[in-house]
Amino acid sequence: MKVVLLTLFLSFGLSFSWARDLAAHIANYTIDVRLDPERKELKGKEKLIWTNTSAVSVSTLQFHLYMNAFKNKESTFMMGSGGSLRSNRAKKEGLGQIDIKEFRIGREARNRKNDLRFIHPDDFNQKDQTVCELLLDKPIAPGEQIVLHFDFEVKLPKVFARTGYGEENYFLIGQWFPKIGVFEQDTQGNWSWNCHQFHAHSEFYADFGEYCVQINVPEGFVVGATGELSSEITLKDKRKSYVFRAKDVHDFAWTASPRFRVFKENWKGVELIALMQPEHAKQYIRYFESAKSALAYYEKVLGKYPHPTLTLVDPPVHSEGSGGMEYPMFITCGTTWGVGSWFKQAEIVTVHEFGHQYFQGILASNEFEQAFLDEGFNQYFESRIMNETYGKGSVLSFPLFKIDDISANRLNYVSMDFPEISSINKPTWKLPSDAYGTLTYSKTAIVLTSFERMIGREKMDRIMKAYYTRYKFKHPRFKDFKQTVNLVLGKNYDWFFNQTFDHNYSCDYRVDTLVNETSGSYFILNKKGKLKIPTEVEVTFSDGSVSSFVWDSAKNRERFVYGKEILAVRIDPFKKNLLDLNLMNNSYEAVPQSGEMWPWLSLLLAFAQEWLLFWT
Repeated sequence: MKVVLLTLFLSFGLSFSWARDLAAHIANYTIDVRLDPERKELKGKEKLIWTNTSAVSVSTLQFHLYMNAFKNKESTFMMGSGGSLRSNRAKKEGLGQIDIKEFRIGREARNRKNDLRFIHPDDFNQKDQTVCELLLDKPIAPGEQIVLHFDFEVKLPKVFARTGYGEENYFLIGQWFPKIGVFEQDTQGNWSWNCHQFHAHSEFYADFGEYCVQINVPEGFVVGATGELSSEITLKDKRKSYVFRAKDVHDFAWTASPRFRVFKENWKGVELIALMQPEHAKQYIRYFESAKSALAYYEKVLGKYPHPTLTLVDPPVHSEGSGGMEYPMFITCGTTWGVGSWFKQAEIVTVHEFGHQYFQGILASNEFEQAFLDEGFNQYFESRIMNETYGKGSVLSFPLFKIDDISANRLNYVSMDFPEISSINKPTWKLPSDAYGTLTYSKTAIVLTSFERMIGREKMDRIMKAYYTRYKFKHPRFKDFKQTVNLVLGKNYDWFFNQTFDHNYSCDYRVDTLVNETSGSYFILNKKGKLKIPTEVEVTFSDGSVSSFVWDSAKNRERFVYGKEILAVRIDPFKKNLLDLNLMNNSYEAVPQSGEMWPWLSLLLAFAQEWLLFWT
């Protein structure tokens, strides 16, 4: 009777727990992993319970084996990166891999390891081993579950791209376990696996679930991870076991090092944990302050942070490749000893990586195919938070020279040798490698900022809140965002987003002629590039009056005639369109004819004025 009651109690408790889930728990993981710091290896046992939530039977399973990206120089990742990423280079002695020792289904005794075959859904690289597939003996019907067991070993790479080991027993462990792909409908409505190879610039995409991970490390190591620490046990062999639990997440990462200094703080029920390097431990204050600013801002604009913890990892200088990365409830930051408040490096990285908790962790768009929905949308909010928290010098602040965050993003874009090199909305691996960051991060941020300035902050916030509320934990696509914009505003703005995301259009608006004659006055507006954004034009006359109109820019060159003397013409006087490649030619002032130096002095003053207005 006691057993029956206990079973009923546990069943009720489990049902009650799942009733409170924020996401559909499709892929649930229980993992037991042991770290060998001398050999730089992991040994793990994984139990994966996967539910078929589709409308069709599933006859194959596909898995990511991300660590095989570091297996040799011929993987798709290595060839795409050239063996160099995040200011670090891969070395032969520091490569890594994952090896499946056993793979079983349910209670079967048969080892299905040899039934796994490597596939290459994105290219024809037969040397790439980052995706594998299993043909099932019996299809999984809609609504059914399958239980999978893996025994695996990982040889960790030396840190140069997000994950691996560094000097003095520093470990950052990401994308380290066999991970099932996403079975979903494609844009044509067909059900199939979304399980891309690991590319140099692509990140990750997975279903939500519940994780229970037991991490076994040598005694003296400090461990931080996704989720909440539920137990910490000292073992007999001078080792310790840490158990972390997380729900409503699609990934799990962790770190271990004997050098970490631990700082904790509570913000409105969220436990903040900073794992700091001893040499700049005091920088935890900057981490916490910027994290709290981001927490408060996102709560106000989008919604309350739904998780109980946030762990901030401070990587050592020799492993900076593991900095600036995001996982659910777990971010890696970045700071440098001796850098004062004049350079907001620690704040920028913390604000940016925390923002991923919303766009990558909660909305969880497909970062393989539409990375800008995470990276670029997050960059847009980073600029808002940094500028509103730290003012005009939110990136660099010197007495006579200040750069704010959105200006830095604009500079990245307008400095491109060929701004029309590619559209933004492409699978990440199809973007030019040297333009990926600028298009996905910076250009997306200035597109959204320009749109905000067109419609106003209040409307933009309504759009973003509606988008977040409707699609949190649901993997939205770009079409879902555009649909949200149109529903909230009651007007179709596809013309704007199709030009800025789906096409590679650019624009440069300028006033190239201003003539005052006794018979009349006129000016000519000119546009280079295919991007058409209706833009305000302000005309100032010599009698002190001012007139303005909206130029639709349908024509590349257009003449405007007036019956009185024109003093000045300015395109986009309130700088709404930050996509304009050159703001210096947006204004033209009538120049008096007396004095040979005055025209040149006037042009110089106009240039200086525009420069100061933009950068300060």
